Amino acid sequence: MIAISRTDTSLLGHWWWTVDRWSLGALGLLMSIGVVLVVAAAPAAGERIGLEAFYLAERQLIFLPLAVATILGVSLLSPRWVRRLGVLGFAGGVGLLVLTLVVGTEINGATRWLTLAGLSVQPSEFVKPCLAIATAWMIAAQQRGHPVPGNLIAGAFLAVTVGLLLLQPDVGQSIVVMLVWGVQLFVAGVPMIWLGALGAVGVLGLAGAYLSLDHVRERIDTFLSPGTQGNYQVQQSLEAFQNGGLLGAGPGEGEVKAHLPDAHADFIFAVAGEEFGALACLVIIGLFAFVVLRGLSRVVTESNPFVLLATTGLLAQFGLQACVNMASTLNLVPTKGMTLPFISYGGSSLLAMALGMGMLLALTRRRVATGDEL
Repeated sequence: MIAISRTDTSLLGHWWWTVDRWSLGALGLLMSIGVVLVVAAAPAAGERIGLEAFYLAERQLIFLPLAVATILGVSLLSPRWVRRLGVLGFAGGVGLLVLTLVVGTEINGATRWLTLAGLSVQPSEFVKPCLAIATAWMIAAQQRGHPVPGNLIAGAFLAVTVGLLLLQPDVGQSIVVMLVWGVQLFVAGVPMIWLGALGAVGVLGLAGAYLSLDHVRERIDTFLSPGTQGNYQVQQSLEAFQNGGLLGAGPGEGEVKAHLPDAHADFIFAVAGEEFGALACLVIIGLFAFVVLRGLSRVVTESNPFVLLATTGLLAQFGLQACVNMASTLNLVPTKGMTLPFISYGGSSLLAMALGMGMLLALTRRRVATGDEL
């Protein structure tokens, strides 16, 4: 084992003694759990669609080193460079969202994917963390007295993002980015009327989606009517948790992955419940909670508004996405095609989460305030 002295002033040495190693370790555990669960669930999913047994698992393992490199590389950045990366990523992501509407691949009535260099990419996954950074930059700029209408510009960023997501359509992601934006506004201390207006827009938008989009109406109606045929995946998921009990049926012994089309992706938490039991599920929940609470504890006394707002946004997105995925698996909310961070199968999700958590680790590093964040 290589020991790094506290007196080491190299880039690596400085990073090691300033980064939050506890959060880094928790993220590493989540990735490790994800590997185990994808290897357990992906073969059955691959065989159902005519692929080799371990094709999907091998693809995930290819993306994993890239995700690790992304987390570590981005965590080396200063707040100034995190801001620059986030703003450039947001601009590029919006461009890709527009491109998706023009030449994207339509799946189940939604156009959310682009094929780039032979790889399927979901731009909305990368827009989410970058939007949190761009929003924090604008709100913080106004708070620090810069001659820009930061709150209004941040609102425009949100409006553009949500508008493009609804054109796909992707109501679930739209709700998530609006909630994260609302959390950032709340932390920034903006007038409550802003939050009330945002909530009203969200409610009206959801009602409009229910009335105008068949798949949204179907998912909500199915959630409100347990036992219907359209609730098949959720019913199978709940049976998996019952079969797993406290300690699980054992690695490889689960049956739900043979019946659930999305057992390796959106419903991978059910695979964890059946094969490893409720205790393993509690460990997973605990790891997500630890990352969020640990991150908040690192910035609770932060005096720089950009760092505070950006960190809050990234943590809210990370925790909210995990909650939505696990809650839909347990039939606590309507189902939504949203991955479980670092655990579900999916290269776009894995790399986008790595980008967001790399930014989080960079922003929560211990440093002497220099005022160079803006």
